[in-house]
Amino acid sequence: MPATLDGQILTLSGFVGDNWWDEGFTYDEVMVALASVEDDSELDVFINSGGGYATEGAAIHALLARRSGTTNVIVDGVAASAASLIAMAGETVTMSAGSIMMIHDPAGISFGTSADHQKAVEALEALATAYARVYAAKSGKTADECREIMKAESWMTPEQAIAEGFADAANDNEASAVAAFDYRAYAHAPDQLRAVASANGWSLKQATRKLPTASAPAPTGHQKEKPIMIDKTKADTQPANIEEATATAAREAVKADRERHAAIMALEEAKGREQLAAHLHATTEMSVDEVKAALAAAPATSTEEKPSAAAYDKSRAAAGAGLAAPGSGEGKPKSGLSELITARIERKRA
Repeated sequence: MPATLDGQILTLSGFVGDNWWDEGFTYDEVMVALASVEDDSELDVFINSGGGYATEGAAIHALLARRSGTTNVIVDGVAASAASLIAMAGETVTMSAGSIMMIHDPAGISFGTSADHQKAVEALEALATAYARVYAAKSGKTADECREIMKAESWMTPEQAIAEGFADAANDNEASAVAAFDYRAYAHAPDQLRAVASANGWSLKQATRKLPTASAPAPTGHQKEKPIMIDKTKADTQPANIEEATATAAREAVKADRERHAAIMALEEAKGREQLAAHLHATTEMSVDEVKAALAAAPATSTEEKPSAAAYDKSRAAAGAGLAAPGSGEGKPKSGLSELITARIERKRA
């Protein structure tokens, strides 16, 4: 659900950014909600989020941090990644019983030349530095100390978060069930969070292929299936159901992955492009038809004979004759491998 305001209580639940799994909140939604709150008044912000886009989290943190009134943050369930940065906007940060907080380095996906990847590295370093400064301002630690905690992907109970300075207090209120998120995307997520993500089918790869709710309304009569949610304080009472659901989901996923791999490698377009075909299978969720189109746009390298130097120069001259002047926009290919793949992996997470 989006950011919701009830009097002086703002609830932020789900993915940080554009809605995934039909749950989430955005900068725009938070800004609209805050427009109904007196800037100098006291506001309670309940957060239950597994994270999302790093830049969106930073923007929402800035919205809350610049309020002149008192902002009290209550972590209700989980505040991970970008959501933990948002939590740092609270003059007081309180952890509900059984809740959890996680801070780590922001992550992203880049595509292109080595220069493109280097730019992505520089952008992530800048973002990580900015995050570390926010954590340092709250905890009293140095930015370098916070950066080391971030690099370790640190998951903290209420007591640990308080000890590290990222939270001020804990209450006895039972934490809500954790928000929908693919916790398997994190390197050190607790096993219980991985299990609930698997049981519910919360997958970042699947979510990136889903159109926004506003663009793809559900058919009339559609009933959204209620996800399996686990209250962390009671998680130990339900291991059998979780393990069974996880095992079933894993078997189905492995079978589907093998079938997709076989279909991709059997494509006529994969001949001479086997390495690229295997790469697209392993690193994207593109359909077989999409991989086919991408392969068709790429040159075959494994089996094609290299042209002679004379033939190469001749082909370059012929191609150059048809190109427009730089910057004109004319003569550009309308589609290609880079555009097709980039459209699928352009989003970042944190």
